[in-house]
Amino acid sequence: MKYLIVLGDGMADEPLLELGGKTPLEAADTPNMDRIALEGAMGLLKTVPDGFQPGSDIANLGVLGYDVKTCYTGRGALEAGSMGIDLGPLDMAYRCNLTTITDGIMEDFSAGHISSEEGAELLKSLNEHLHTSGAIFYPGVSYRNLMVISGGNGTESTPPP
Repeated sequence: MKYLIVLGDGMADEPLLELGGKTPLEAADTPNMDRIALEGAMGLLKTVPDGFQPGSDIANLGVLGYDVKTCYTGRGALEAGSMGIDLGPLDMAYRCNLTTITDGIMEDFSAGHISSEEGAELLKSLNEHLHTSGAIFYPGVSYRNLMVISGGNGTESTPPP
């Protein structure tokens, strides 16, 4: 038997005035999703174990059958894998988001949905100026990037933006 798992991660969005108070998903024409819902099987399941922050990284691992209590080391390792970056046993990988901060207050977690090209230029500058810190920055897609520190001990904890 074959399965297709459709994860609508992040597609709920917020209602918009220009869409008559509907979310983009509510306003979208979705005949294929509607057919899958009609002919497939749907349900609810708990994908985030007690004690873990509810985020797509943990929830998606749970949907795929991983025991996050034993295998989850943070979003950075997932980001590195998606970018094809091999990590050594002493490497610490961190998802490195570009954000917009004004007067010490975060205004936008995505740096205005910065382009991948602009983000890559910023990370190139970081690598040039921080080359002695042991941190290497890898450009990703838009605001989502990666920082790898060799020799990390795994005790660092960082909140999402």
